[in-house]
Amino acid sequence: MRIGLYPGTFDPITLGHSDIIRRGCSLVDRLVIGVAINRDKGPLFSLEERTAMIEAESAKISSETGCEIVVHPFDNLLIHCARDVGATVIIRGLRAVADFEYEYQMVGMNRAMDNSIETVFLMAEAQHQAIASKLVKEIARLGGDVSKFVTPSVKAALLERLG
Repeated sequence: MRIGLYPGTFDPITLGHSDIIRRGCSLVDRLVIGVAINRDKGPLFSLEERTAMIEAESAKISSETGCEIVVHPFDNLLIHCARDVGATVIIRGLRAVADFEYEYQMVGMNRAMDNSIETVFLMAEAQHQAIASKLVKEIARLGGDVSKFVTPSVKAALLERLG
């Protein structure tokens, strides 16, 4: 069984994330969505809320693709999380050149720690490439419509949280 790990904060999960999950499923038999606890980022949603949102959104994708999707919170090194879940590939989404510079460094460090785990970069479909959770939260906070960026259930959670 080929196992992939797609890590992120997912605060909240966006249509860009869902696109990468769907496309990542075509590469692996089991996709583990690693939800970074990352207290330093000060997430809007708790770990439990983010996990629940991801489970709800990924259940649809799992039934469409036949890929087993598991949500797995983690607070250790990404490479250690990959080992913990048995992943042989880390799936990362890229939006822009700025993402690539950071990801390039991350791959180098991860390969230095364990060169048996590959990293694959996927770009979301064009209509989802600019979506960033940080921007979605800002748009929602300022009263903008986030319908083009998140599912209706995630939009409802944002509106409830932000009032």
